[in-house]
Amino acid sequence: MKAAIREARKAFALGEVPIGCVIEYEGKIIGRGCNRRMTDKTVLAHAEIIAIRKACRKMGDWRLEDCTMYVTLEPCPMCAGAIVQARIPRVVIGAMNPKAGCAGSVLDMLHEPGFNHQAETEIGVLGEECSRMLTDFFKELRENRNTSKGLPQNEPQ
Repeated sequence: MKAAIREARKAFALGEVPIGCVIEYEGKIIGRGCNRRMTDKTVLAHAEIIAIRKACRKMGDWRLEDCTMYVTLEPCPMCAGAIVQARIPRVVIGAMNPKAGCAGSVLDMLHEPGFNHQAETEIGVLGEECSRMLTDFFKELRENRNTSKGLPQNEPQ
């Protein structure tokens, strides 16, 4: 998870929502990604999608059946679907996402019995650190918006 957090910090430095992901196979990281939606100007540039693409390239297959994904924030519907499609058997999640999470918060696509694949999940690994990074990012974003509007930073709009 520490490697996923390093990826999230890269996103933060780009001004992106700090989400990071790594995929591990036999003790080695074979795919890594950070959120790059604004940078790449595409909704598809989520950390998990980038990491899956790189891991598939490294494995030479679309199936990631013996891999573990570590992600700092609970996957959204698109990413949860990609995890199921890639047959990733284990997903380790830092913080849950009550607004868009699909590993148990809003939906639970990773444990849907109707799908041909389900993933084991471990939730809350380094969760405090993952949550704090997101909180800090959005606090800084709000402060920058207030400053750019000429408002004092701590005064409500």
